[in-house]
Amino acid sequence: MKQTLGAASGLVRLTFLVQNLYAEVGRGCDLTVAQAQMLCALTEESLGMADLSGVLGLERSSLTGLVDRAEHRGLVVREGDARDRRVVKVTLTAAGADAVHKFHHQLTERLDQLLQDLPTSERERFARSLGRLVADVPAVFTD
Repeated sequence: MKQTLGAASGLVRLTFLVQNLYAEVGRGCDLTVAQAQMLCALTEESLGMADLSGVLGLERSSLTGLVDRAEHRGLVVREGDARDRRVVKVTLTAAGADAVHKFHHQLTERLDQLLQDLPTSERERFARSLGRLVADVPAVFTD
């Protein structure tokens, strides 16, 4: 007897699957999940610590440690904001950009493999549905 999977249960299971892939690919790229998330959030622009804290859902004290460790590894730098001296922005370095590009490429390949067995029309419908579900979520990982 085949069990029917509800949408909520399916999303929870998909979340676990994606989180595990994210962690696995991150380990292969020598990045923690938090580092990979931070680097992905910084791919489009530098962000102030407060904005980065909000995007990542981290307390400022936790974010400070994360940025410290990434800065020590040469993945990011802190820079002052010319418009507001109180603001400290976090910016990717060339090494950070390379690391996030490698991570993004490998993760995208692995995620694409998940959908490989679906017919094209189902993949396209799935992508449209996901697009609607996450329309208001900040883009921290782009295709």
